[in-house]
Formats: sequence, C-alpha cells, structure tokens
Amino acid sequence: MIVGYDHVQLAIPRGAEDGARAFYAGVLGMIEVPKPPALRARGGCWFESGSAVLHLGVEEPFTPARKAHPAFLVTSLAAVRSALEAAGHDCVDGSGERPGIRRFHANDPFGNRLEFQQA
Repeated sequence: MIVGYDHVQLAIPRGAEDGARAFYAGVLGMIEVPKPPALRARGGCWFESGSAVLHLGVEEPFTPARKAHPAFLVTSLAAVRSALEAAGHDCVDGSGERPGIRRFHANDPFGNRLEFQQA
C-alpha cells in the first residue's frame, strides 16, 4: 500500500538547469541535491526543502504542466509570495476555495504551475 511520496517530478526544457537553480534555489530557497552519477547524463536537477523533494527532468519536446502541479506547504505564505513577486512572478490567490487553507498559484520560469499553501 502507498504510504507517502518520495518525490514529485516536473519537466524542464533541455539546457534550463541554470534557470531552474536561479528559481528553485535562488527565489524559493530550496537546496539542490546531487543527482546519482547514473542519472546525471539525462540532465535536469533535484531540489529539497524540509520534506518536499522535487526532481526536474529534461523533456523533449517540452510542454509545461499547466494544470497538474505540486502543492508546497510553507511556513509563511506572505514571505513566499513576496519573494515570487519581487522576482517578477504573478501570484493568483486561491484562498477560501478550500476551508481553512490559504493558498496561491504561480508558475515557474518554464510555465509549470505551482501551488503554495499554509493551513
């Protein structure tokens, strides 16, 4: 039986690793973790923060995930929103759509939809 998640994977275009690092590490404060040697040749990069583990894999042709998305739990929704907006990313509020959950959506630099929520 399923007991949890190991990671979530999103696609990025070939050669976009530096942009991914600037966004996921630079803007969101995630830590890049090394990919195993056997997987490095495929491109992409991996990040984690707390229990959230995100794998970014190269996909050709690339199509961003505009509906499917990871939902990151955060300690300060306002701080994450501020960091995203300061970096030029639009944030769309979704608070009130689910009782007791404050949340918003934004896109990464590649157009992948991301959700950020705080109980």
